[in-house]
Amino acid sequence: MRKIFDFHGGIHPPENKHQSVVRPIVDTGVPPELTIPLSQHIGAPAIPSVNVGDHVLKGQVIAEPRGFVSVPKHAPSSGTVTAIEDRLIPHPSGHSAPCIVIATDGGEEWIDLATNPDYRAMDKGQLLEIIRCAGIAGMGGAGFPSAVKLSIQPHVTIDTLIINGTECEPYITADDMLMRERADRIVAGAEILGYLIEPREILIGVEDNKPEGIAALRTAAAGRDVEIIEFPTKYPSGGEKQLIEILTGKQVPSGGLPSDVGVVCQNMGSAVAVYDAVVHGRPLISRITTVTGDSVADPGNFEVLIGTPMRYLLERAGYDRARNNRLIMGGPMMGFTVPDDSVPVVKTTNCLLAPTEKELPTPPPAQACIRCGMCAEACPASLLPQQLFWFAQGKEYEKLEQHNLFDCIECGACSYVCPSHIPLVQYYRASKAEIQQQRRDHEKSEHSRVRFEARQDRLERAEREKEEKRAARKKAAENRAKEAAASGGDEADPIQAAIERAKARKAAQQAGAGSESELEKLEKAVVSARKRLDTATAKLEEAQAEGSDLVGALQTGVDKTRTRLEAAELALAEHQSSAAGPAGEAPPADAAQAAIEKAMAARVAQESQSPQEKAQGNLDKLAQRLEKSEAKLAESRAAGDEAKIIEALEATVERLAAKVDEARRALDEVEGA
Repeated sequence: MRKIFDFHGGIHPPENKHQSVVRPIVDTGVPPELTIPLSQHIGAPAIPSVNVGDHVLKGQVIAEPRGFVSVPKHAPSSGTVTAIEDRLIPHPSGHSAPCIVIATDGGEEWIDLATNPDYRAMDKGQLLEIIRCAGIAGMGGAGFPSAVKLSIQPHVTIDTLIINGTECEPYITADDMLMRERADRIVAGAEILGYLIEPREILIGVEDNKPEGIAALRTAAAGRDVEIIEFPTKYPSGGEKQLIEILTGKQVPSGGLPSDVGVVCQNMGSAVAVYDAVVHGRPLISRITTVTGDSVADPGNFEVLIGTPMRYLLERAGYDRARNNRLIMGGPMMGFTVPDDSVPVVKTTNCLLAPTEKELPTPPPAQACIRCGMCAEACPASLLPQQLFWFAQGKEYEKLEQHNLFDCIECGACSYVCPSHIPLVQYYRASKAEIQQQRRDHEKSEHSRVRFEARQDRLERAEREKEEKRAARKKAAENRAKEAAASGGDEADPIQAAIERAKARKAAQQAGAGSESELEKLEKAVVSARKRLDTATAKLEEAQAEGSDLVGALQTGVDKTRTRLEAAELALAEHQSSAAGPAGEAPPADAAQAAIEKAMAARVAQESQSPQEKAQGNLDKLAQRLEKSEAKLAESRAAGDEAKIIEALEATVERLAAKVDEARRALDEVEGA
């Protein structure tokens, strides 16, 4: 007789399983709409392979796996894809995620299925590929892809294959009913898994509170190399590490995997899905789900299509929403509240619990920890929940990891026994999520650092190579020069010759740039003065059109700029005439200086004038400007220019006319004096 071991801690909550085992498994049929989330498993979500408007058949692939740790998604029924969008999914966060929505047609038209009744004639790699393509993931826990779990490394030896039929969570009876009604498929699936990994023994572990299921399994396993093990009921004996310890006495090391101790575990529903996929070619598109709680009139187990709205399933069990205080996916210990009853059933939906407030009261407010130590006694992973709680409150994540936080299976035993009603598991979940996010951020940062350092190394290497090439070229040139000198030939040093040629070109450019550079300088001065005059004139006209107070100042600026332009043009003309004069006549040393001297002479001459001559000269200048402005105004009117331009010119004429009158009065005053 096989020895049964025990694990640390554990509790015995009320089972409440009898309510949902009074009738056989019921087929729920096809709902009007199916919503298939692209992520129902651990790993990367699948990628849609259909488009909105496509007609799909039952069992057809509608989403391809992304990477190794991923599984495809299949159409649970025939119909038309109506949307590919974010929708609410069953998740503790209550968030939305990408889903494929199918409007069913009721036809239930299957794709062509490839059956393999003699699977032992197939290659093991082919069997693994069939399991992967069937979309099978763990159906009793976190939803780990089964094909990944079954991909055993060549150097790893598996002694024991365990089929987990414990189902220790209160209320849930999906696996119990599966054992009662489909025991032969469970055993056949276990044999296929055994053929794949070749263990020394195949065990199906079941708690002793399922006598009908155990009897059915033993009948189905008679004469086969599969052993049915019955052991005492204790929560959470269905935990993977706990079940391994119960059946084999082996303890999976902290942070390790069952394969580290030569064990592989599979859920009972996963074993049936493997049998259906390999032998009958059917992908995983439905599962057995328990619907129970005092808010349903007819609790039981239902075979439901993946993607079926929970509301549709609950209605088949006589759901009374008014009595339900919260809807839980899973059991009362490890389940979570779903945000709405419209969310779909997924591959890990083993139970829908709809309790009343009396049946499952809302947890009372948490009180201070009294350090009783009951949580440590109940913990099946031999952790220190009280210490972990303090570290989680203080966000001391390094200490949480040092105290093996990730060995916590979140069974809820610590919260169940806590007299202070502290939601310990919620603290642990939040801390795990934060630590995992920090790890991802660190990985990104490390990846960026590695890329930066690689780039720096590449740039430094390229610079070294360039420097080495320069040094090599220099050394080669020096060697050639030495060889030329040693040969005694007339050949000159090529480097020195190049330097001399460059010097000669520079000297020739400087020698021929004398008069030309002076001419360019004067031409630039004229162009610059002309641009400044145009700009100043435009600003003046704009100010005159707007009636600005700055008209006087701008007019003064225009007059000064015009004077500078005239001086620059005069200097340029004199330089050009001197350059074109007789050969014996020397041009002035600096035309600009000559223009300055001429302007200064004109200024001296003006200062030597009498007041009457000055007044007459000022009047003549203003009269000339007035005449030019009147001519420009007449041209503008004749050309039909814009009204604002004509108005500006009229204002200029009026202003100059006023200045001319003022200059005449000044001249009259001087002459009469």
